[in-house]
Amino acid sequence: MDLSPEELQFLGIPDILRESISIPRKSPKAFNLITLVLIFPLSFAILAHTLFTHPILTQLQSHPLTDPSHTRHEWTLLLAFQFFYLIFLFGFSLLSTAAVVFTVASLYTSKAVLFSSTISAIPKVFKRLFITFGWIALLMFVYNSLVIAFLFMFFIAVDTQNVVLSFFAFIVILILLLGLHVYITALWHLASVVSVLEPIYGLAAMKKSYELLKGRVNMACVLVFGYLAICAVIGGTFGTVVVHGGERYGMFRRISVGGFLVGVLVIVNLVGLLVQSVFYYVCKSYHHQGIDKSALHDHLGGYLGEYVPLKSSIQMENLDT
Repeated sequence: MDLSPEELQFLGIPDILRESISIPRKSPKAFNLITLVLIFPLSFAILAHTLFTHPILTQLQSHPLTDPSHTRHEWTLLLAFQFFYLIFLFGFSLLSTAAVVFTVASLYTSKAVLFSSTISAIPKVFKRLFITFGWIALLMFVYNSLVIAFLFMFFIAVDTQNVVLSFFAFIVILILLLGLHVYITALWHLASVVSVLEPIYGLAAMKKSYELLKGRVNMACVLVFGYLAICAVIGGTFGTVVVHGGERYGMFRRISVGGFLVGVLVIVNLVGLLVQSVFYYVCKSYHHQGIDKSALHDHLGGYLGEYVPLKSSIQMENLDT
């Protein structure tokens, strides 16, 4: 990025998208390899896993009690597949985040961008991102518990015909499902960038992300909601045409549509990762927390085993906040 802190401060959503899309042109080879090795497998797994789980679910629904041993086998197969799928999903999600954020920051500091150096830095970056994700997972557990509790309250209110209680529970569920979920997602994405670019991670990165989002919450929610909405449309179309469209669509059309949707999701995920990186710099500039490029250069070099000064402007900034 060649923009000054003053220019970053006043970027709107179209400007952020435009700047994000232009970044891969500055190092096409590195981003092509990141996309092929990390983002493509992630995007393919997100869509294609339903192709494997759908037949199992169909068998369970068609004859659930005819053969208990066969049913147990199907459930074991389904749970095992889902378990390994989630490990693959979160693993490649963190790897993709680490690679893109590290590469964008290297370009920002005019550091040499090589795919090999990005891969070398990932193990240390991954550990920090995993710890941050652990705290986010705990927050999501509390969030999901609240959603389940209010859903339970809503069903009780409907069953007892308590109009006031059912309306209250419905409004709370709507706020939790839409507003809070989007905000937590924005907090998570920004905290991931903080974990890579600053000497903090975990709960401290979440706190820093919360502070950076102040004054930019609406922008963050619009970006996250747009990303989630596009992914939902892609996933819904894939399920309708590719997974459940065997009788209505031919094999060639299903394969063509499936390949096209995987390609679209790859682009969406890449742009989403680039946007969260650019948005971090926008938030820093908005709060007048400029990043010293030389200090950031040294910080990134620490992931590669290079010399890191005991004091950097980034570290001093965190001591002052």
